[in-house]
Amino acid sequence: MRNVLKESFDRSKLVLISHGQLCEELKKSAEMIMGPQDDIATVALLPNEGPEDFQAKFKAAVEGQDDVVVLADLKGGTPNNVAARVLAEGGKFDLYSGMNLPMVISFLNAQMLDMKPDLIGDGKAGIAYINDIVKH
Repeated sequence: MRNVLKESFDRSKLVLISHGQLCEELKKSAEMIMGPQDDIATVALLPNEGPEDFQAKFKAAVEGQDDVVVLADLKGGTPNNVAARVLAEGGKFDLYSGMNLPMVISFLNAQMLDMKPDLIGDGKAGIAYINDIVKH
């Protein structure tokens, strides 16, 4: 994680969005490591829902919030595309795709340390081919 202090500390809200319940399960995994996380919201695109259904749920999760970070599961997927459309129409949030557990942990650690997270860097750093690390 970069050691960059945030200019003014505001507790950000994290919103995880995904196809299916990945976002909900990712939140549960983060809570196993970091404890309960009331400032994390999840918005799942369920199999019986369309983009309009997802958009309504997503807007409800981000509306009225001043400092929101949104992590989407897949660049080009419906949840990401709907959020990007809301962003293009004047939404006030930061949107990242390719979410993984290291990104969520990075966000939470940065919140605790009053720092700005390096979500992309920490997300990439969590990806490794372990066979190259473990020598047989």
